[in-house]
Amino acid sequence: MKPLLLAGHPALEFLNTAMAPNGAPIELIGDGNALLEWFVSAGLLDPAAAAQLRRRCSAAAFDEVAAEARKVRSWAAGWLTRWRANPDARYEPELRRLNELLMRANDYRQLTRDHGELAIVERRRGDDAAELIGVIAVQIADLLVNTQASLVKRCEGAECTLWFVDRTKAHRRRFCSATACGNRDKVAAFRARQRRPS
Repeated sequence: MKPLLLAGHPALEFLNTAMAPNGAPIELIGDGNALLEWFVSAGLLDPAAAAQLRRRCSAAAFDEVAAEARKVRSWAAGWLTRWRANPDARYEPELRRLNELLMRANDYRQLTRDHGELAIVERRRGDDAAELIGVIAVQIADLLVNTQASLVKRCEGAECTLWFVDRTKAHRRRFCSATACGNRDKVAAFRARQRRPS
């Protein structure tokens, strides 16, 4: 299954790699190859860097990183749930762990020309599969620093587990997708009204 990429932030897209539509759990990063494909789909790793990593690292190394990524995902989901409820708490143990993960990132910036305009682009060295955990940590840190806790939401759809950033003007978004969970909710509400005695 392909990643949905509807959360509005890579950290939440990462959390959404574990989902349970209709109560059936789906794991999108079950092995190292799937993790690498997710990085490319999410725009966190360009295909050339992914190919370079594949040449340098064994499938077993990627599988090991995928297993660690699933643990980081579970830890981050718990922390972000608490952070949403109480963004002003200190979270010292979580900060220490995130800083340890951040040290694994091996990125640098380059000045490039994009359509005639200068731009600073972040690149990854791609020397070791374990660097991918550092990339995830960078995205979690970015979410915590640059997004209001009240705008990080869980879908209100029945049995939906997906996260998203509410970037709507009124900040009243309730569903991961208006066409999926939003429509299901409308249909369920309509059917409930139809069943009520007149």
